[in-house]
Amino acid sequence: MRDRQVAQLLIGGGIASANCARWLREAGAEEEILLVGRELDPPYDRPPCSKGYLGGKEERASTYFRPPEWWAEQDVELLTRTSVTKLDPAERLATLSNGQRVAYKTALLATGANVRRLPVEGAELEGIHYLRTLGNADSIRDGLAEAEHVVLIGGSYIGSEVAASLTALGKRCAIVMQERLPLQLGFGEQAARFFGDVLERHGVVLHGEDSLARFEGAQGRVTKVITERGRELPADLVVIGAGAVPDVTLAKAAGLELGASGGVKASARLETSAPGVYAAGDICEYDSPMHGGSLRIEHWDVAFTHGKTAALNMLGTGVAHEVVPYFFSDLADWASLAYVGPARTWEREVVRGSLEQGAFSIWYLSEGRVAAALAVGRDEDLVHARRMVAERAVLGDDGEGLADLDTDLASVG
Repeated sequence: MRDRQVAQLLIGGGIASANCARWLREAGAEEEILLVGRELDPPYDRPPCSKGYLGGKEERASTYFRPPEWWAEQDVELLTRTSVTKLDPAERLATLSNGQRVAYKTALLATGANVRRLPVEGAELEGIHYLRTLGNADSIRDGLAEAEHVVLIGGSYIGSEVAASLTALGKRCAIVMQERLPLQLGFGEQAARFFGDVLERHGVVLHGEDSLARFEGAQGRVTKVITERGRELPADLVVIGAGAVPDVTLAKAAGLELGASGGVKASARLETSAPGVYAAGDICEYDSPMHGGSLRIEHWDVAFTHGKTAALNMLGTGVAHEVVPYFFSDLADWASLAYVGPARTWEREVVRGSLEQGAFSIWYLSEGRVAAALAVGRDEDLVHARRMVAERAVLGDDGEGLADLDTDLASVG
């Protein structure tokens, strides 16, 4: 039994579903579209949560994918504070948390990811935060007035960006990380040294090759971080960036096939093992033509581009997702990076430009091909890097020409 029927059901209130709705309409969809999301806000961009919005430079409304009136103008029904509690792909039927049963022709599963929580002693103390939503950012901002010392757990995007944002607000920040330098796992030691130097020059204290042991507190609130190496760091506020876990609860219950990394397995067209059900965003583990295998990436821009590909295929276009993933990060106003790839492993790094002057690109080579590239102050280099990644171009000189600023990158590959 069903209470209503829609043509396209978009499950998840993030940027993947939002961009899917946009492209459904732009590609000519005329029937009813329903977007169901559990968050309080309409779909919004997540990067400001650790940067502009957290730092008080952006208003809440400026993070929204589109103004509130856009949804009605596009005739897209948006249900916030609502989730899909059951999905029956065989019957093409979804049950919502408000009790409605919705039949659909095609569906997008974009349930995102949940933060990875650390089960350590003292984790229940007040003042310990995770960051993924605008609401999380609000909670951190509310605690800043009473905080002088802030400790970030984890040296990846969240830890580095939040440390920069809160240091710019006058807080004394320290990062505890398992790697030696921030952002080292994804970008290698040369880039990590650069970003570590930027953070330290602005007052962020780095504690590398260490990890969280426990929290200590007084009167129910955190006061200290104890590390595995015995460091005792004063902490009025803690932000944990320990990664995220794809939210595949609904997908598993619906019997969808999962991939090796724990995401929802999808074809190059982003269709799951259930006909008519597509996946996008953090949960999507798709067959990437450019990477020669299964790929799952948690990042805003990836979810955004997934949304378009899913929309076109929900309308029967039959296109493969052949977008080279793009990443970006800002450390306050101190430094910005852009990256295309990703390169999980690489054999060589070639630097173009000057790390010392803060205008460079690093090219990550694997088997004689460009697997990824990172740029600081040389974003134009990534136009060529993106082409080389997409074409899987073999470099005849083992990449040495990339380092020569006189080399025309358009002629490489």
